[in-house]
Amino acid sequence: MTVRLSIISVALLGAALIATPADAQHAGHSMPAPMPNPVPSTAPAPTTADPHAGHMMPADPAPTADPMAGMDHSQMDHGSAEDATSISPGPTMETPPPPEAGSGPPRAADIIWGAEAMRASRQDLQRTHGEFNVFWLQGDRFETQIRNGRDGYLWDLQGYYGGPTSRFWFKSEGEGSFGERIEDAEVQALYSRAIAPFWDLQAGVRQDLTGPSTTHAVIGVQGLTPYLFEVDAAMFVSHLGDVTARVEAELDQRITQSLILQPRAEIKLAAQDVPRLGMGAGIDKVELGVRLRYEIIREFAPYIGIEQSWHVGGSADYARVRGEDPSATNYVVGIRFWF
Repeated sequence: MTVRLSIISVALLGAALIATPADAQHAGHSMPAPMPNPVPSTAPAPTTADPHAGHMMPADPAPTADPMAGMDHSQMDHGSAEDATSISPGPTMETPPPPEAGSGPPRAADIIWGAEAMRASRQDLQRTHGEFNVFWLQGDRFETQIRNGRDGYLWDLQGYYGGPTSRFWFKSEGEGSFGERIEDAEVQALYSRAIAPFWDLQAGVRQDLTGPSTTHAVIGVQGLTPYLFEVDAAMFVSHLGDVTARVEAELDQRITQSLILQPRAEIKLAAQDVPRLGMGAGIDKVELGVRLRYEIIREFAPYIGIEQSWHVGGSADYARVRGEDPSATNYVVGIRFWF
């Protein structure tokens, strides 16, 4: 027993000797006290007021039955987006009518109602919606021309009476200097027949009112070209066999609803020299001008402008013999009207 106590005492002494240096290292250091474990609070947490308190919330709606339920989609051809667009032709992809659509008689109603009854009906339809006659008159140029020392005047009138396809046309042109005799004047009477959309074929007579009394046969065309050029072209054959021609073209360029700029060109030609008319073979005269008009109303428009004219070739020689300048510049002031 004594021996066992001695062993225990030695062991405790050795352990104390070993622990002494480690305790000496931490001598003078203050160790922080351990943090106490938090004690859960037993007080109830504050509660916020429910904004929906007092409101009766609707119950979840009952599920509706699927209308496609029970259908076998495997047998249906839904196609693709490309197919959907390709089968919609649109206005520019409509298929033409079948060939048999025009295989019937041209006037099928005659078979049912009789030719006499339908003839009267067609005449009434044409009279009320087709060949109704109208009267139209236009003063295209009615102006004063300011020149170097010789101010003058000019008129250019035309009109018609008739229907959309057949008309009687009358035209008159002339010019002169103030205080002197009229230099050039003419009148035309023409029958006009529509030969194409916006185009008429015209034939008739022309009578010169100044100079040697001359009568001409007239044939020509008048109409509207692409880009809205108004064209009047005619060939004249006098009772003496002289062949001449005239081409006029003009274009209305609308700047505003009321302000319009109108370039204009005219060329006169002759197949041979005509000394009594002062015309040389080939191109006789060229006129280029521009007019700016203001439409107070559609039927009445004053205008101002400038025009340059040239006598060419033999016509220039005839002009010099008469004491005229082959080239002339005119400043114009006038009115344009129609009704």
